Amino acid sequence: MRNSLKIALLSVMSIAAVSCKKEDKSPSYHKGDLTILTDESFKSVTEALADGYMINYPETHIKIVTQKEDLAFLDLLKDKARITVMSRDLTPEEKKAYEEQVDLKFLPAKFAADAVVFVVPKDSPKQSISMDEIKKGLESDAKNFIFDGTNSSNLNFVAQKLKKQPKDLKFSIIPGNQNIIEELGKYPDKIGVIGLNTFSRPYDKTSEKLRDMVKILPVENNGKLYTADAAGLREMEYPFTRVLYFLTNEGNFNIANGFIRYSCTQLGQMIVQKEGLQPYNIYKREVQMR
Repeated sequence: MRNSLKIALLSVMSIAAVSCKKEDKSPSYHKGDLTILTDESFKSVTEALADGYMINYPETHIKIVTQKEDLAFLDLLKDKARITVMSRDLTPEEKKAYEEQVDLKFLPAKFAADAVVFVVPKDSPKQSISMDEIKKGLESDAKNFIFDGTNSSNLNFVAQKLKKQPKDLKFSIIPGNQNIIEELGKYPDKIGVIGLNTFSRPYDKTSEKLRDMVKILPVENNGKLYTADAAGLREMEYPFTRVLYFLTNEGNFNIANGFIRYSCTQLGQMIVQKEGLQPYNIYKREVQMR
């Protein structure tokens, strides 16, 4: 009888142990590893959201990998990554490829309004730039506009805004948004094209230093000047306002979708705001007076 009881207890313990092991290995939104691909232009806000998520879920580990926007999208389709950050609109062909290869409906998770901005050295006499000047400048052999590279989100977005293909634009290259700011003083006749999130953090010392090196040019369109400030982004009046969104190939609610949900909730949107960007999902704050 005792032997039978021992065998029964051992069997129960074995089943429990196997169940625990299976549970530990099972996918979950609150534990596990995740790699997020993001263009360097909006790396800062992505890192801030990842830090917030890991604080809320200590058993998660999120790694941010910088990659050019177009290449990151291709890696997502090839299942080399579970999530990427995008800014440009996908073409109908790209949306079709996403739905066929990922086997999910195209549902971009929008979480922030960012901008592509045009900067010149602080001592430049230039005070603004017109849409016409941007169009003509990107057709000129002088290559007065400096981008951070081909396949980048900044180049893609400006080309899309001008209804051009990136390959049809003429420009100079300095790799990295921060490098453009730091080296722009060597090229006083050039105009840097960078992502606002590069130095949008209000109280960050590095951001403050970078902001002190350049001035952001308001963009003139149809006789009116638009700036990439909070109002310009919120109303999307600034011509080069762009909406950042997540794409994932994860079909169930695991860590990638958990991170996306967190980024779009009030807590995640507060982080976006602290980054100096415009939250995409606006939450009303209600105060009851008694």
